[in-house]
Amino acid sequence: MSTQASGNLSNPDLAPVPADQRTWSKWNIASLWIGMAVCIPTYMIAGSMIQAGMNWWQAVLTVLLGNLIVLVPMILNGHGGTKYGVPFPVLARASFGTTGAHIPAIARALVACGWFGIQTWIGGAALYAILVALGWITEAADADMIPVLGLSVGQFLCFLAFWAVHVVIVMRGIHSIKWVEAFAAPFLIACSVALLIWAFVNVDSIAALFTTETHRPEGVSFLDLFFPWLTIMVGFWATLSLNIPDFTRYCKSQRDQAMGQLIGLPPTMTLFCFVSIIVTSATILIFGKAIWDPVELIAELGSPTIVVFAMLALLIATLSTNLAANVVSPANGFSNVAPRLIGFRGGAMITCVIGIAIMPWRLIDDLSGWLIAYGALLGPIAGIMLCDYFIIRRTKLQADALYDADGEYGGVNLAAIAALVLALVPNLPGFINAVMGTAGQDTAWFAPFFDTMYGYAWFIGLPLAMLFYWLFMREWDPFKTIHVETHRPSQE
Repeated sequence: MSTQASGNLSNPDLAPVPADQRTWSKWNIASLWIGMAVCIPTYMIAGSMIQAGMNWWQAVLTVLLGNLIVLVPMILNGHGGTKYGVPFPVLARASFGTTGAHIPAIARALVACGWFGIQTWIGGAALYAILVALGWITEAADADMIPVLGLSVGQFLCFLAFWAVHVVIVMRGIHSIKWVEAFAAPFLIACSVALLIWAFVNVDSIAALFTTETHRPEGVSFLDLFFPWLTIMVGFWATLSLNIPDFTRYCKSQRDQAMGQLIGLPPTMTLFCFVSIIVTSATILIFGKAIWDPVELIAELGSPTIVVFAMLALLIATLSTNLAANVVSPANGFSNVAPRLIGFRGGAMITCVIGIAIMPWRLIDDLSGWLIAYGALLGPIAGIMLCDYFIIRRTKLQADALYDADGEYGGVNLAAIAALVLALVPNLPGFINAVMGTAGQDTAWFAPFFDTMYGYAWFIGLPLAMLFYWLFMREWDPFKTIHVETHRPSQE
């Protein structure tokens, strides 16, 4: 494969993984998902459902169904990574073109960079809490703020220290992340079980944990809550459904990547959300108030030993999630922009630098809202890639052509760009209302109808993109000529 070895579109990190280096089993993929799923946002999302008016089993059901739904594109998109050993940006070249693939790759990378900064700040804050609990830092002595940054010296150093841990790991390459996840998975499961035991032991009646009253707004039914929250639950990992080939390219077989995701994703998300609900119900009975934030809960436990251990667990959970979910994808995405100049480590360092530059401690509330909204718009990219790989090409790609700017997938596939734009249009008004913070208000730019539509953004965008892309590739002559007839392999 000379094109792959020497072309301007390749480097050792973007080239196909040789068969003898595909060492990830289903347990490695399952560990990956356990490490990503056990994190603060997962813990808190079930609480948000309860606050919205669901009871415990309705929230658990919504989480389970949402993750079973997103598992489908996750496994399907992972197929190409395993079959051809290529990462997400390279696989996207088949549908978007070798140049056009920068659009989905960078769109995914920007989401990840924002979340990387936020998660690193959360981890740094947990490290700071550990040092305070041990008495190594006193908040009174660390009260002076650094100009411009708006942080104390201790807070900023803890943020940098946690950031540096990421740098050390990613500089050792993608396989170091594999071992971090393998270590973190059993530890995080044990911590989840420990939380459940704590809840069961410290309440007078276990049955009371399942009878916490919810306060559903008058006139709002369960179904009114179910479908928007189902969309949110699907969107929680929708971005990972795009770049899952970054990991499945290392799998030994399709069975390993599919079974690993089935074992790791839905059960872990459902279990950890269940833990969140039960533990929070316990806080009502023990402390007289609902505590959905695990950091606040840890502070209520009092004992320095318990606080330190719990914060260490939080650090490991944040690290395992951040490395896999928010470093690998942008690292490959930035490498895809200039393969001869940027490898995986270079792309990872760009991600880490952006994570500092955005000053996430200043933007955490506003930025997280933007990222959740922005992530909801990425469904059409998945739809285009799935349509191209399974319907148009029937899983048959010319591997060398993925690395050839003048080959079958060279340039920009206008069919993919047009399908992406058209599939985004219905959800853009609701997206604008959401990021402007005016959804449902009289000052909203667009009518409430668009807010309702935006609540189903992923379910609308993905199938629309598949339909438009299929039509453009098969029926619209200009696209058919450029992308099917002109580059169709000879039958001789």
